Amino acid sequence: MATSVQNKTSFLSKLSRTGENGQAEMSFMDHLEALRWHIVRALIVWLIVTVAVFINIDWVFDHVIYAPANSNFITYSALCSFGHWLHIGEALCMPPVSIPLQGNTISGPFMSALSISMISGIIIAFPYLFWELWKFIKPALSPKEIKYSRGSILWVSLCFFTGAAFGYFLLAPFTFNFLANFTLGSAGAYKYMPTLDDYIDTLNQIVLGCGIAFELPVLAYVLAKIGLITGSFLKTYRKYALVVILILAAVITPSPDWTSQIIVAVPLLLLYELSVIIASRVDKEQSKRSKEWS
Repeated sequence: MATSVQNKTSFLSKLSRTGENGQAEMSFMDHLEALRWHIVRALIVWLIVTVAVFINIDWVFDHVIYAPANSNFITYSALCSFGHWLHIGEALCMPPVSIPLQGNTISGPFMSALSISMISGIIIAFPYLFWELWKFIKPALSPKEIKYSRGSILWVSLCFFTGAAFGYFLLAPFTFNFLANFTLGSAGAYKYMPTLDDYIDTLNQIVLGCGIAFELPVLAYVLAKIGLITGSFLKTYRKYALVVILILAAVITPSPDWTSQIIVAVPLLLLYELSVIIASRVDKEQSKRSKEWS
């Protein structure tokens, strides 16, 4: 605990002593002013993207948001063709899905359009938002740390978009297909008509949840560089990580369908193993470097 406090204090002190070029001194108020402008620029870019999506909201809803709920979505035909290619018949062919959405408030369509635009703005502008965060943190880093973190914006963005695409193209169709075809009680006793807000919230949870979860290798690299974790540490606690991943998969997937949870859990397990490899390589590099210095 004391070490963590010391690290945070050291980071803040370094940040307050350096400017944008890493040389000029900055007072605490200058530091806050720089932070304010980073936030302002990030908000401006996010707002521009949000407005652009809102202007084209009808196209975005028809071709992006509501697409996973249509039986002609590309994932359904692709998985079915893949199953035929594997000679397993119709095993991967999901039944037709139909999700008619309803609204129960006057402001529902407008608020839903606003929600779609805002979340889309975050996803589309993510690389720039992270770049502004990086520009804020960069003055506190040493030249060696800056060298090690080259390409971080690319890798963080790539992992995020890969996770978001995984959630959108694979997990969302499985989730909506399961929920739409799930029945409760006798025939005709229950009519499945979800609200527009419920559908959008579910899709947001899947896409953003997978996007964040796929940042695990980047997080492992950063923590290994800082020295908070090692490859042997991750190997030792692999069995506990399995439990956490299964819980995380259950949280990310709104449906109780075990198939959807496995679809999320397996990539997360692979990402964890990739994190083990990354952390182990960082350990070897640091060990080799310390021997050269000694």
